[in-house]
Amino acid sequence: MRIDIVAAGRLKKGPEAAMVDDYLARFARTGRGIGLPPVGLAEIEGRRGGGMTAEAELIARAIPAGAALVMLDERGQQVTSPEFAARLAGFRDAARDVCFVIGGADGLDPALRARADWQIAFGSMVWPHLLVRVMLAEQLYRAATILAGSPYHRD
Repeated sequence: MRIDIVAAGRLKKGPEAAMVDDYLARFARTGRGIGLPPVGLAEIEGRRGGGMTAEAELIARAIPAGAALVMLDERGQQVTSPEFAARLAGFRDAARDVCFVIGGADGLDPALRARADWQIAFGSMVWPHLLVRVMLAEQLYRAATILAGSPYHRD
């Protein structure tokens, strides 16, 4: 199993990058004992003036072949952290690679979104794509702690 994040834009040094690095390092430590590999991160630099379609082409090239696609989109399903953890465990148990996709400021191209196996939203509000990356990294860590039986998540 592989877990990848394909995200539009590059995180520069700063608090968002530090938080993503911290949560993904925590995920790697916690996930190791429960059969979850470290998360790979591919940052896609959009072409100037190419718009959403050009960005979608770059994102599509970065998605590992055969991976289950989880798109982060404000129109996606809103799930609880335990539901997210259960879905992640399902991918692990099926030995299926999973790729989380975060679009840029204009969102995800409809043709790319149509390829999703699962679309999720972190609430009905629209979030900056850099914050979505932090939120996803935290939720991956939270999912690992839920699956490991750690007290980090409190119901």
